[in-house]
Amino acid sequence: MQRRLAAIVCADVAGYSRMMGADEAGTHAAFKAHRGAIYPLILNHGGRMVKNTGDGFLLEFPSVVGAIEAAIEMQRLMAERNAQLPADRVMRFRMGVHMGDVIADEDEVFGDDVNIAVRLEAVAAPGGVAVSAKAYLEAGKHLSTALVNAGSHQLKNIGELVNVWTWEPGGTDAAAFESKATSQLPAQYRTAIVGVLPFVNLGDTDEYFADGLTEDLIHALSLQSFYRVLSRSATFAFKGQNLSARLIAREIDATYLIQGSVRRGGNKLRVTAELIAPETGAQLWAGRYDRDMGDLFALQDELTTSLSAALAPEIFRAEASAPSRASSTDLTAWDRFLRGLSHYYKQTKPDFEASITYFREAIALDPSLAIARAYLGTILIQGSQYGWIKSTHELWAEARELAQSSVRLDPRSAFAYSILAFVQAMEGDHEAAMEAGRRAVALNPYDMGARGVLGCCHLSIGEHRQSIDLFTTAVQRGNSDPRYQWAALLAFSHYLLRQYDASLSWAREALYLNPNHLQVLAVRTAALAQLGRDEEAAKATEVLLNSYPGLTVEKHLRNFRWRELSDVAHYRDGLLKAGVPSTKLILVEAGRRTANS
Repeated sequence: MQRRLAAIVCADVAGYSRMMGADEAGTHAAFKAHRGAIYPLILNHGGRMVKNTGDGFLLEFPSVVGAIEAAIEMQRLMAERNAQLPADRVMRFRMGVHMGDVIADEDEVFGDDVNIAVRLEAVAAPGGVAVSAKAYLEAGKHLSTALVNAGSHQLKNIGELVNVWTWEPGGTDAAAFESKATSQLPAQYRTAIVGVLPFVNLGDTDEYFADGLTEDLIHALSLQSFYRVLSRSATFAFKGQNLSARLIAREIDATYLIQGSVRRGGNKLRVTAELIAPETGAQLWAGRYDRDMGDLFALQDELTTSLSAALAPEIFRAEASAPSRASSTDLTAWDRFLRGLSHYYKQTKPDFEASITYFREAIALDPSLAIARAYLGTILIQGSQYGWIKSTHELWAEARELAQSSVRLDPRSAFAYSILAFVQAMEGDHEAAMEAGRRAVALNPYDMGARGVLGCCHLSIGEHRQSIDLFTTAVQRGNSDPRYQWAALLAFSHYLLRQYDASLSWAREALYLNPNHLQVLAVRTAALAQLGRDEEAAKATEVLLNSYPGLTVEKHLRNFRWRELSDVAHYRDGLLKAGVPSTKLILVEAGRRTANS
């Protein structure tokens, strides 16, 4: 055995097991043909084939520059070859490059630095190259192709974080890299990838029901713009196979997997589902739905809606709490957005302030990041409703501009249209709000947020029973997303219908989550007064004014542009009965006179 300094390239084929399952002989033959085509490139850069690994290979180079350039040239050649093939026959390599001290024994190489190259290959996008910072810093000034800093990664069985640089076909050239590298990550790092595995039929339910539920859930989740959902063909290849979640996720490049089962007993149907992070095996969410059998298609649609409404915000939450994909000193726009999201989910005033800072930084770095605009607009409005941010004309103008630009940048986003509808409803532009709200629901009928915001539009025009129906549905099926404050809205809808006890119940529910919510404290005060519970109303008024000393009825009502003036008058009446001051009193010292007195 001997030690020597070497550059190592490790490669494998993304989705190789799935391809072998579909066409074993054809896949093997195609792999050999591709390997033969790229072999001259390896030799041209002084490399040698150390070994084949079934679905990939391990290469050794005397020069790290040669290793990186060979890897990029091989991927460019593969992109050309794949362009001539039908989609189901495309074969894409992932390549990792590292350099260091290796142990050579006959024709094999071993050591920690070889292991790092092997793990780096898993970081690369299909068709791309992942290079360790150590290799990049050594070779960077000699490379003619720009790489992008993809931040620090925790590689499996590697103790320390490894900073990674990446290349993908069709990426920016060196000049463009200087202006864009800090504003965005490669596509595979920008959003999570979700795979929905075929639901397992555990009883005597027809197989088509479990498959149909899976297909409908794939469709429902794909209507979200925050993450990508793999197609049916990507996940149904694993139906009936007893493979680990980690292996499946690696084959289809999934960040999260959803799996579940369907079981029938008599006239009852039970559906279970869970969201898991395959790399750690952590269960992020689990749900069980028991339903009576009836119209199977109607049941399938109802279950799809319930599952989608529960799962979508949990994926948002998981991404918000995931470790940053970049180093702390070089955050990209997407990393800043995710950091802002992590603070937003904590729902405290200091965290709101931190999230606003991160969202603004994300937009400054990447003005096209529509979802950051939608979230910033949401948090500005919520902050003003909570009483944490002063409600000004400038704030509402900014929220409106953020909502409008979010729609322009991502016209397929139900969330973008929802925030636009909410801003328009709150500003009194009722027809436009209703149009945007209906558009949001049409874009994603499974999005409970969109349905609830349509309820806000009905509330603003005085159609309170319709708003209660929509808010209640949203609460029942999607109550874990802090973007939507259904309890607070239900408190107002019931108040305006003079259902004061129900209004108090929903106000109490909202205050569990945020004890200082300005608008909820106010509507609770008004409802108590309307019920004639004067002592409790006085205490509620004291709490309200202690929390917000400068509050007056007229100042508060400036934020309510309901179409029906009778609704505004009814709310004003309750606040005044409770003892909330109508206008700010100005004390004048005795003996002082105005100029005209």
